[in-house]
Amino acid sequence: METRTSGRSWAWLLVTWAVTRAVLLLLVFRVYVVPGPDVTSDVSVIYRQWYDVLRQGTFPLDDETWQYPPVAALAILSPAVLPFLSYPHAFYVLAFLADAAVLALLVYTGRRPGRSARGAWVWTAGVPLLGPTVYARYDVMVTAVAVAALLAGVGRPRVLGALAAAGALLKVWPALLLAGAFRRRPWASAVVVAAGLTALSAVSMPGAFAFLSFQQERGTEVESLGALVFHVARHFGWQGQTLLNYGSIEFLGPYVGVVSTAALALTGGAFGWLLLWRLRATRTTPHTLADAAFTAVLLFTVTSRVISPQYLVWLIGLAAVCLCFRASRMAPPAVMVVVASLVTVLEFPLGFIHVVTSDWYGIALLAVRNGLLVAASLSAARRLWASTVAPLTPPTIPPQATRAKNTPVSS
Repeated sequence: METRTSGRSWAWLLVTWAVTRAVLLLLVFRVYVVPGPDVTSDVSVIYRQWYDVLRQGTFPLDDETWQYPPVAALAILSPAVLPFLSYPHAFYVLAFLADAAVLALLVYTGRRPGRSARGAWVWTAGVPLLGPTVYARYDVMVTAVAVAALLAGVGRPRVLGALAAAGALLKVWPALLLAGAFRRRPWASAVVVAAGLTALSAVSMPGAFAFLSFQQERGTEVESLGALVFHVARHFGWQGQTLLNYGSIEFLGPYVGVVSTAALALTGGAFGWLLLWRLRATRTTPHTLADAAFTAVLLFTVTSRVISPQYLVWLIGLAAVCLCFRASRMAPPAVMVVVASLVTVLEFPLGFIHVVTSDWYGIALLAVRNGLLVAASLSAARRLWASTVAPLTPPTIPPQATRAKNTPVSS
């Protein structure tokens, strides 16, 4: 009976995944149109323009919206493998296949001893809450690489390092997958693969690292944690504005530089905490690798100057890997991330006009979404620390010393 029930549970999971993904495909193929900005324009316009440039053997050197590491070119060029489809349609199909690959990895892992179906359910339920944005960005492809890296890391540390390096050269953040890697082999593998891919990118096409200068010029994006300062300040006379800047809607005006600098300082603080945790951690388990990666990406996402909706795809994927392990304590922050995903689709694309104009509805949506992410970050950090760092104990006094201390001294 237990096996039959388990089988029905997996069947319900697959049915739920199939139905929700069919809806996502209908949305990105624009059979049904979601209110708000057209989220598919990034693929049909921006990605397509990059595709035409990359096919000529160079990176988009004159396009300030190109802010991605060199291996991201492979994601942009990937629709070429489906030449019988238009560029946007081919991209959506490949995003769908990446989504399916993540599910397959989570299901395979969840059916093993000591594992759980919770991770597959987090992915199945969390992704569609973000709406069509999931398939209209290449982040789901990067997340597939990250999930594969973490699941391989338990028994194949070199594969973890190689995939983390490849992912970092796709979109930087997968470098944080190594936060919980305590052995040398994944780090050595990551260095070798990163060096090889970097050299290959540098010699194959000019401008492989032009994205670094564009990233430095980024300001405070309207959906970030720091942006809440200016959303509220606009109601009290702040003389700034929102403009399309470096590919996203950002605040420009007085004190924006101060808030952006504060965000960088918070990111530095998050890095310092991770370093301290690494030095203090003494107890590791098979799920520590995933828990540390989830915590690290949460911390760096929350403190970033930009929190775009597609960033939640990363967090859902990492949360799903954590919950594949029955012993992981990351369930509460994982639930917060899933709820934050639902609020995210309400603010983008459904309520984005309210966010851009800083009305109180838009401010409330951002406050709830970012508040959930902050709470998830703090909860994950506390749980990671408690499960891996031994508590400090006062030094014990030997019994001989105690007896000697209590013995009266004769004159």
